Amino acid sequence: MIRVVLPQHLRTLARVSGEVTLDITGPVTVDSVLDALEARHPMLRGTIRDHTTKQRRPFIRFFACDQDLSHEPTDTPLPTTVASGAEPLLIVGAMAGG
Repeated sequence: MIRVVLPQHLRTLARVSGEVTLDITGPVTVDSVLDALEARHPMLRGTIRDHTTKQRRPFIRFFACDQDLSHEPTDTPLPTTVASGAEPLLIVGAMAGG
């Protein structure tokens, strides 16, 4: 089981509370997690990544094991602790402004 923590506005949209757990077959990557998340919660399609290009939306960040994975290739395997479910993948809405 993969654990995913969504920002509050996406939890509200997906009608979930707390962490989302997903079963992933094959390599555990940001792409495979997002594919499973969007399949389970279709209302999230296009909110985290673009429909067509599959690129991360601006102001969305990915974190795991205290590391910012936002600029890593999305087909890179996630850390073993995330793949095992010991640590969650955090999807965070970045803050901006002055």
